[in-house]
Amino acid sequence: MGSNDEARPKLDPSWVANLRYDLPAGLVVFLVALPLCLGIALASDAPLMSGVVAGVVGGTVIAALSGSALSVSGPAAGLAVIVAEGVHTLGAFEAVAMAVVLAGLIQLAMGLARMGFVASLFPHSVIKGMLAAIGIILILKQIPHALGRDQDYEGDLDFWLAGGDNTFTEILHAMASASPGVVVVTLVSLAILVAWESSWIKGQAWSTLVPGALVAVVSSVLINEAYGLWLPGWHIQATDGHMVEIPVLSSVDDLLTVLPLPDWSRATDPGVLKLAVVLAIIASIETLLSVEAVDRLDPFRRLSPMNRELAAQGVGNTLSGLVGGLPITAVIVRSSANVYSGGRTRVSAIVHGILLIVLVLSVPLLLNRVPLAALAAVLLVVGYKLARISLFREMWVRGLDQFIPFVVTVIVTVVSDLLTGVAVGVAVGGLMVLATNHHSAIAVVHDDGDWLVKFLKDVSFVNKARLRKVLTSIPNGSRVIIDGSRAAFIDHDIRETVEDFVQSAPQRDLHVELMHCEPRPFPLRLPGA
Repeated sequence: MGSNDEARPKLDPSWVANLRYDLPAGLVVFLVALPLCLGIALASDAPLMSGVVAGVVGGTVIAALSGSALSVSGPAAGLAVIVAEGVHTLGAFEAVAMAVVLAGLIQLAMGLARMGFVASLFPHSVIKGMLAAIGIILILKQIPHALGRDQDYEGDLDFWLAGGDNTFTEILHAMASASPGVVVVTLVSLAILVAWESSWIKGQAWSTLVPGALVAVVSSVLINEAYGLWLPGWHIQATDGHMVEIPVLSSVDDLLTVLPLPDWSRATDPGVLKLAVVLAIIASIETLLSVEAVDRLDPFRRLSPMNRELAAQGVGNTLSGLVGGLPITAVIVRSSANVYSGGRTRVSAIVHGILLIVLVLSVPLLLNRVPLAALAAVLLVVGYKLARISLFREMWVRGLDQFIPFVVTVIVTVVSDLLTGVAVGVAVGGLMVLATNHHSAIAVVHDDGDWLVKFLKDVSFVNKARLRKVLTSIPNGSRVIIDGSRAAFIDHDIRETVEDFVQSAPQRDLHVELMHCEPRPFPLRLPGA
């Protein structure tokens, strides 16, 4: 116990003392979040700046109000299809913005009603499976971007694609049409990121102030500028879709003019209300799952207050909708980047939110010079850390009751979506618990005609088949003791099975003795009695 405590890093309670970790981490999260915000807005059929605004609100308002130290909130890919369908069904993004406002109010009410307990209903094996699945998805979905085939928006997590393609066929297409200039940028970026993980660089005092992701991004810009001068055939162009593309705005006033504000006249529209409920439920579940997962990644093992998180998300979504932003959730990709970049407190998320609004308004042309391949390299490394091979070995060592729900969650999440994967994982986990309980709740010992059937823990209807099999297998003429002293609860099905066995014992020449599991009398009330 003591050795684990010594190995675990110590957290300085002062946020100022943690700035040397939080500032670089916030910068890395900003680099990851920027293309995600734009890509998710594009997939949602919303104005591009709606995604940026949602990222700013998630990174500042929610981060400040949340009790989670490391989770980062922003627009979520899982809600993109719902928002896009809402835009088409309701006819305007202004109506969707109204639904986001109402969804935020619902979430705030859920937080005040203390519904954060839902987070505790998900087994750790499923949470770890979700993290590993997100890691695998990141790797698979970033390979095309790393090779220069940017057919899908950044942040797309869907396995099945339009035209009958899927993630694997997309990778094959990307390999067949790889851009050499993009591949070189990716390889250099990956080399820098891997080098930053070396013990030599980690041992340098400046390494915590200069994140490897920043060095990789700056290097990618310089390499691409060199292409333009000496290898124009390899030059990565914005027209090819391989670059960050931020709308150029001259002022905050311009930002306000491009954001569609909520249509208050549709606040009671049944379609808007239905969308608000759907957004609130799905956003809340994804948030609770993400925060629970990030708590598992936190090197300091801090536990986030889930009710407070729901309330913070509610405030954030209400504000995001009011200014024309997308719906927000806590997001695993950005949160994982925050953890693996060394973030220690909520300041890193706040830094990322401030950088989003400041740099998007002040230096959009500079940001538009960043190749997406460099950011793909960052996400590839994050994905590898989430889906490391040692995690699969660890879950295997823990036993099949942990490994099977873990693997099922991974597979289903990769080929479908996060919520489906978690739901199936929870169901399989429940079945594994029933199966384990089925075999371990009843012990049988016999010696020379004496049989002891002992309930080792609480028994219920799920143990009935096992108990009946055991009792049926006892040879005629045996002496049987059924001991329920270690079971605090024996349900009616088990008691009924025991009673049936006792009543049939004379016919089999069995001598049965009951200990602490005698059938309970149930008075029979006849009609009119």
